[in-house]
Amino acid sequence: MRTGVRIGVDVGTVRIGVARSDAHGLLATPVETVRRGDGDVDRVLAIAAELEAIEIIVGLPLALSGARTASTDDATGFAARVAARAAVPVRLVDERLTTVSAQAALRSSGRSSKQSRSVIDQVAAVIIVQHALDLERSAGTPPGVAVETDHPEGPEA
Repeated sequence: MRTGVRIGVDVGTVRIGVARSDAHGLLATPVETVRRGDGDVDRVLAIAAELEAIEIIVGLPLALSGARTASTDDATGFAARVAARAAVPVRLVDERLTTVSAQAALRSSGRSSKQSRSVIDQVAAVIIVQHALDLERSAGTPPGVAVETDHPEGPEA
Protein backbone atom coordinates (compact mmCIF):
# COMPACT_ATOMS: atom_id res chain seq x y z
CA MET A 1 0.00 0.00 0.00
CA ARG A 2 1.43 3.33 -1.06
CA THR A 3 1.63 6.09 1.54
CA GLY A 4 0.23 9.54 0.89
CA VAL A 5 -3.02 11.45 0.89
CA ARG A 6 -5.57 10.68 -1.80
CA ILE A 7 -8.29 13.15 -2.79
CA GLY A 8 -11.71 11.72 -3.66
CA VAL A 9 -14.08 13.61 -5.95
CA ASP A 10 -17.81 13.01 -6.41
CA VAL A 11 -18.85 14.97 -9.52
CA GLY A 12 -22.45 16.17 -9.55
CA THR A 13 -24.27 18.51 -11.88
CA VAL A 14 -24.59 21.23 -9.20
CA ARG A 15 -21.99 20.33 -6.55
CA ILE A 16 -18.72 18.43 -6.28
CA GLY A 17 -17.99 16.54 -3.08
CA VAL A 18 -14.37 16.37 -2.01
CA ALA A 19 -12.88 14.02 0.58
CA ARG A 20 -9.40 12.93 1.58
CA SER A 21 -7.60 9.96 3.01
CA ASP A 22 -5.03 10.07 5.74
CA ALA A 23 -1.40 9.63 4.71
CA HIS A 24 -1.45 5.92 5.61
CA GLY A 25 -4.48 5.14 3.47
CA LEU A 26 -6.56 3.90 6.38
CA LEU A 27 -9.34 6.45 6.76
CA ALA A 28 -11.27 8.81 4.50
CA THR A 29 -12.86 12.04 5.76
CA PRO A 30 -14.94 14.82 4.14
CA VAL A 31 -13.21 18.03 3.07
CA GLU A 32 -15.70 20.35 1.38
CA THR A 33 -18.42 20.77 -1.21
CA VAL A 34 -17.38 22.78 -4.26
CA ARG A 35 -19.99 24.61 -6.33
CA ARG A 36 -19.96 23.31 -9.92
CA GLY A 37 -18.99 25.91 -12.52
CA ASP A 38 -16.28 28.50 -13.00
CA GLY A 39 -13.31 27.75 -10.78
CA ASP A 40 -14.35 24.21 -9.81
CA VAL A 41 -11.26 22.56 -11.31
CA ASP A 42 -9.07 25.27 -9.75
CA ARG A 43 -10.55 24.58 -6.31
CA VAL A 44 -10.10 20.80 -6.56
CA LEU A 45 -6.48 21.31 -7.65
CA ALA A 46 -5.91 23.79 -4.80
CA ILE A 47 -7.24 21.28 -2.26
CA ALA A 48 -4.96 18.57 -3.71
CA ALA A 49 -1.97 20.93 -3.49
CA GLU A 50 -2.83 22.09 0.06
CA LEU A 51 -3.05 18.48 1.25
CA GLU A 52 0.00 17.37 -0.77
CA ALA A 53 -2.05 14.59 -2.37
CA ILE A 54 -0.32 11.80 -4.28
CA GLU A 55 -3.37 11.31 -6.55
CA ILE A 56 -6.90 12.45 -7.25
CA ILE A 57 -9.61 9.80 -7.47
CA VAL A 58 -12.73 10.75 -9.41
CA GLY A 59 -15.85 8.62 -9.04
CA LEU A 60 -17.02 7.00 -12.27
CA PRO A 61 -20.83 6.77 -12.19
CA LEU A 62 -21.84 3.77 -14.28
CA ALA A 63 -25.34 2.31 -14.58
CA LEU A 64 -25.92 -0.79 -12.45
CA SER A 65 -25.49 -2.82 -15.65
CA GLY A 66 -22.04 -1.26 -16.10
CA ALA A 67 -23.19 0.83 -19.07
CA ARG A 68 -22.12 4.44 -19.53
CA THR A 69 -24.61 7.23 -18.83
CA ALA A 70 -24.70 11.01 -19.26
CA SER A 71 -23.26 11.25 -15.73
CA THR A 72 -20.40 8.96 -16.77
CA ASP A 73 -19.50 11.29 -19.63
CA ASP A 74 -19.75 14.33 -17.33
CA ALA A 75 -17.45 12.76 -14.72
CA THR A 76 -14.88 11.61 -17.30
CA GLY A 77 -14.89 15.09 -18.87
CA PHE A 78 -14.31 16.68 -15.48
CA ALA A 79 -11.55 14.16 -14.68
CA ALA A 80 -9.87 14.95 -18.02
CA ARG A 81 -9.93 18.68 -17.26
CA VAL A 82 -8.40 18.04 -13.83
CA ALA A 83 -5.79 15.63 -15.25
CA ALA A 84 -4.74 18.13 -17.91
CA ARG A 85 -3.62 20.52 -15.17
CA ALA A 86 -2.86 18.29 -12.20
CA ALA A 87 0.63 17.75 -10.83
CA VAL A 88 -0.42 14.24 -9.68
CA PRO A 89 -2.12 11.29 -11.39
CA VAL A 90 -5.91 11.29 -11.73
CA ARG A 91 -7.75 7.96 -11.60
CA LEU A 92 -11.35 6.98 -12.30
CA VAL A 93 -12.91 4.47 -9.87
CA ASP A 94 -16.34 2.83 -10.20
CA GLU A 95 -18.73 4.61 -7.87
CA ARG A 96 -21.98 2.76 -8.41
CA LEU A 97 -24.40 3.33 -5.52
CA THR A 98 -22.14 5.74 -3.57
CA THR A 99 -24.75 8.51 -3.49
CA VAL A 100 -27.42 6.01 -2.46
CA SER A 101 -25.10 4.71 0.29
CA ALA A 102 -24.34 8.27 1.40
CA GLN A 103 -28.03 9.15 1.60
CA ALA A 104 -28.76 5.99 3.61
CA ALA A 105 -25.90 6.73 6.03
CA LEU A 106 -27.10 10.28 6.60
CA ARG A 107 -30.72 9.15 7.02
CA SER A 108 -29.67 6.56 9.61
CA SER A 109 -27.84 9.31 11.52
CA GLY A 110 -31.10 11.27 11.71
CA ARG A 111 -30.46 13.88 9.01
CA SER A 112 -33.17 14.66 6.48
CA SER A 113 -32.46 14.96 2.75
CA LYS A 114 -32.94 18.73 2.94
CA GLN A 115 -30.46 19.02 5.85
CA SER A 116 -28.01 16.74 4.05
CA ARG A 117 -27.74 18.43 0.66
CA SER A 118 -24.63 20.36 1.66
CA VAL A 119 -22.79 17.25 2.88
CA ILE A 120 -24.20 14.39 0.78
CA ASP A 121 -21.60 14.97 -1.95
CA GLN A 122 -18.79 14.97 0.62
CA VAL A 123 -20.04 11.70 2.10
CA ALA A 124 -20.22 10.18 -1.41
CA ALA A 125 -16.61 11.35 -1.97
CA VAL A 126 -15.60 9.68 1.32
CA ILE A 127 -17.14 6.43 0.09
CA ILE A 128 -15.26 6.77 -3.24
CA VAL A 129 -11.90 7.28 -1.48
CA GLN A 130 -12.54 4.45 0.99
CA HIS A 131 -13.52 2.11 -1.86
CA ALA A 132 -10.34 3.04 -3.76
CA LEU A 133 -8.20 2.44 -0.65
CA ASP A 134 -9.84 -0.95 -0.11
CA LEU A 135 -9.25 -1.89 -3.76
CA GLU A 136 -5.58 -0.92 -3.56
CA ARG A 137 -5.11 -2.77 -0.30
CA SER A 138 -6.62 -5.97 -1.69
CA ALA A 139 -5.05 -5.86 -5.17
CA GLY A 140 -1.72 -4.26 -4.31
CA THR A 141 -2.00 -1.91 -7.29
CA PRO A 142 -3.45 1.57 -7.75
CA PRO A 143 -7.24 1.40 -8.13
CA GLY A 144 -9.36 2.14 -11.17
CA VAL A 145 -8.12 3.51 -14.44
CA ALA A 146 -5.60 6.31 -14.98
CA VAL A 147 -6.90 9.34 -16.84
CA GLU A 148 -4.64 9.93 -19.80
CA THR A 149 -3.43 13.44 -20.53
CA ASP A 150 -1.99 15.14 -23.55
CA HIS A 151 1.29 15.57 -21.69
CA PRO A 152 3.89 13.36 -23.41
CA GLU A 153 5.66 12.79 -20.07
CA GLY A 154 2.46 12.25 -18.07
CA PRO A 155 0.56 14.52 -15.69
CA GLU A 156 3.65 15.55 -13.78
CA ALA A 157 5.03 17.50 -16.75
